Amino acid sequence: MQMIARILVGVAGLLGVLVALRLWMAPEDVAAQLGIQAAGPLGVASIRADIAGFFAAGGAFSVLAAIRNRAVLLTAPMVLIGLALTGRLITLALNGVSNDMIPPLAVEAVMLAILAFGRMRLAR
Repeated sequence: MQMIARILVGVAGLLGVLVALRLWMAPEDVAAQLGIQAAGPLGVASIRADIAGFFAAGGAFSVLAAIRNRAVLLTAPMVLIGLALTGRLITLALNGVSNDMIPPLAVEAVMLAILAFGRMRLAR
């Protein structure tokens, strides 16, 4: 079960790192897919710094946790994803539901479940 957890956490982490790389290379294109538009160079820099940084940090710690078999390294990615999911739920409560908001919410919920599974199964 521990090996399955390591694989799932590692794959989730790699996906986060890949999203970060895509955001660094083509910030406006990827951001547009997320419903975000950069308002000039500052906006592009913010996409690269804030959004890509979020994915890079979560992904890197997840990959590291999987490689080192260390549950404690999943704390930071769990907090990041948990706060992102909280923001989405607040948006749903305050602004209502639209069909395009459901897939990212589902992805974050699954990611959080994978990380929680890893936190329970990886070495303490």
